[in-house]
Amino acid sequence: MLKKKKILIRIGSLRHGGAEKVLVNFLKNLPEDKYEVDLLINLYTGMYIKEVPSWVNMYHLLKGEMITTNKPHEIPVKIFRVLYQKMFLWFPFLLYRFVLKNKKYDVEIAAIHGMYRELLSSPQKESKKIIWIQNDIFNLKEFTPDVIRQLFKFDRILVISNKLKEEMQKLAQNDREKHAVIKIFNPIDKADTLQKANTAIDDYPFSNDIPTFITIGTVYPQKGYDRLLDVHKKLIDEGLRHQIIIIGDGFDYVNIHAKLDQLSLQDTVKMLGFRSNPYPYLKKADFYVMSSRHEGFPTIIAEALILNKPIVSTDVSGIRDLLQEGKLGIITPNSEDGIYDGMKKFLTDKSLSAQYEKEIAAADLPFVLQKSVAHLQEIIDGL
Repeated sequence: MLKKKKILIRIGSLRHGGAEKVLVNFLKNLPEDKYEVDLLINLYTGMYIKEVPSWVNMYHLLKGEMITTNKPHEIPVKIFRVLYQKMFLWFPFLLYRFVLKNKKYDVEIAAIHGMYRELLSSPQKESKKIIWIQNDIFNLKEFTPDVIRQLFKFDRILVISNKLKEEMQKLAQNDREKHAVIKIFNPIDKADTLQKANTAIDDYPFSNDIPTFITIGTVYPQKGYDRLLDVHKKLIDEGLRHQIIIIGDGFDYVNIHAKLDQLSLQDTVKMLGFRSNPYPYLKKADFYVMSSRHEGFPTIIAEALILNKPIVSTDVSGIRDLLQEGKLGIITPNSEDGIYDGMKKFLTDKSLSAQYEKEIAAADLPFVLQKSVAHLQEIIDGL
């Protein structure tokens, strides 16, 4: 009988993010008889915890809800959490001895780019190291050229777009480093998405007689919801009637809501907050709009394609791969004017959405679960 490969996977939490969802999709489709997987979560919290397969051994550093604000009573808890996690970064042998019970691993995986220090500090020098970069790190302040150079210490660097692959390979200093960078599509469970989209909802905020755009994602400045509201106002003032639904929460929620009120858009924009199942809303809307300033691999775009939605998106990392260079949706310059032109095309040319729906229906979508999981297994087995 073949010896199972022992794998340690590390992630911050299992909250509602793209990287977290991708990891759980991957775990749910790994063959249990081939691998022994330990999943170490910094903060044991999040909606995806219940979806982790029972055969995966789960460990955690801390338990509790994520703290996203700075209320006075929360600050001591935040400080304690940061220091506690830092302790294991400074003295990693404590983590491997007391939390992971001296287990030995063949492969260690950072399931998110922010975990690179934790993996590189591992006392297990024999294990192969993989980092899965789920964001456009070239747009993140903390990822300076020096930090990005450190990533080449990993045996494999998984990236989720051609753009990221090209940028990383430019920085490679030899063939080994160049070959370490591998593009992989995030696995999306098509059947699961379609099933969830068919759930009945009774709080859809609009009637269907006016064109409706939807956008889904954590309310952070990178998502560009501020510029989406400005574009919406401009189009409305020009007499182009339409509505927008924003699904998601986050630290910028209050600011975006205040801007919505300030622009007097209460009747045409609805912020629904977080929804654990946003797909029925996506299914009912007419178009998907992505106004992001930067992204890694926008999982929600893949899901919008599965639901055959016409899409308008800024030209962020991953979007050209997903929309096949514009064949499956409108890719606009990454600016307010770009978003404006893209949305206006759908509102003024009624035949355009049917054209894209036809292209999407006929397309071979490369991010289908089975293909991505098989590719990832191939990478792990090849180490």
